[in-house]
Amino acid sequence: MPDVHASAVVDPGAELGEGVTIGPFCVVGPKVRLGARVRLEAHVVITGRTTLGPDCRVFPFACLGHRPQDLKFAGEETELRIGRGNQIREHVTMHPGTEHGGGLTEVGDGGLFMAAIHVAHDCRIGNAVIMANNATLGGHVTIQDNAILGGVCGIHQFARIGRQAMVGGVAAVENDVIPYGMVIGNRARLVGLNMVGLKRRGAGREELHALRSAYRDLFHGPGTFAERIARVGERFADQPKVVEIVTFIEQAGTRAVCLPDLRTSG
Repeated sequence: MPDVHASAVVDPGAELGEGVTIGPFCVVGPKVRLGARVRLEAHVVITGRTTLGPDCRVFPFACLGHRPQDLKFAGEETELRIGRGNQIREHVTMHPGTEHGGGLTEVGDGGLFMAAIHVAHDCRIGNAVIMANNATLGGHVTIQDNAILGGVCGIHQFARIGRQAMVGGVAAVENDVIPYGMVIGNRARLVGLNMVGLKRRGAGREELHALRSAYRDLFHGPGTFAERIARVGERFADQPKVVEIVTFIEQAGTRAVCLPDLRTSG
């Protein structure tokens, strides 16, 4: 049975899974679905068509599912869908999608969303993503699995952050960040590969050597960028992580790719 504090306001239409705990002064709306063992600490507000998967924990003053900060939004039925095992810390805001953006904001499993981060409408966040305090996503941003976003960074609308990439604190990112890349600055520039993250996740010596070599050729080699992309894709066709970077670049959407500052990089 759910454990609901007497001061909490939970609409009868809300769906509460087995073992849900709702703390003092929380507010849960009629279209909310909370999976098994979800725990809401005090003063959490969840509304709209919002789903939290099992084993999520939400800390005080987080606000999930309120209407997006988009002037085109006209109250249409859109959704915020959050996976399992996420930690959502104090003052976090996450908004549902919009009709013109696909109608869905989606967060994967096992993420850590530290204090006061913002996930705007129509974002897609993968699994095991970490967003440090005050990190902010504009609308329609894609964050792939295992990416880490430093504190107070800002990600421009429609930008993509590749798998296991690292965004430095206070970075202002207006372009796509390649998988395994590391960016810093305002505006953010590519400063290399996230070697620490790669090693922590078991990348071997041969893999790391191939990635370093591909990075140098891709961003510092001869020829046009299109020629370098084709050359690296062919040369490292047997290296899945390099192929992932090349494919990510080839699938670029509305934003360019973050590049190194050639005035300061070797």
